[in-house]
Amino acid sequence: MLQQIFSHTPLYVWVILGFLVYRGVLASRAREVTLRKLCIIPLVMLALSLSGVYGSFGLAGIAPFAWTAGALAGAALAWTLVDTNKIVAVTERGSVRRPGSWVPLILMMSIFCMKYAVAVTLAIAPATAHATGFVVPVCLAYGSFSGIFLGGLLRTVAVYRAVQTEGWGQTRRGNAPQWGAFRSRGD
Repeated sequence: MLQQIFSHTPLYVWVILGFLVYRGVLASRAREVTLRKLCIIPLVMLALSLSGVYGSFGLAGIAPFAWTAGALAGAALAWTLVDTNKIVAVTERGSVRRPGSWVPLILMMSIFCMKYAVAVTLAIAPATAHATGFVVPVCLAYGSFSGIFLGGLLRTVAVYRAVQTEGWGQTRRGNAPQWGAFRSRGD
């Protein structure tokens, strides 16, 4: 049965998996990244999440409400957990320096595996698409994953904007009182 599931998986799904693994490994290293590139993964995760909700359950009923509740909770969680002292805004280049973390890879693999498992479940038992006990937790989880990525992005952009409005035009750590260079050890 497992072989049959994998053989019926479209090729583009494996391409998406490869892209997510690549981006997750990149996120594990301390790096400087432009704000535009920083938006890529949260937007990809948002698209995967919303396509999962829409494709599996539609936008009628409880699904969009559960997704929204999850997204708000995930965004609030990420907003509070992001350590702004480890974010260095480089306003003259429109970028930020961030320490590496394996958390984005774990989250990306979680949403990918969940989306895959939901698709397989619905292919085997289509009636579960109408079971509230299945729809609500799945949509809450989809929303939470998206919210975590979006909340982290918004927190990073907020740090960048705060430094930018100070008008110094220098490299500055998020909330840290000191100015200075970024060290890749993860300070």
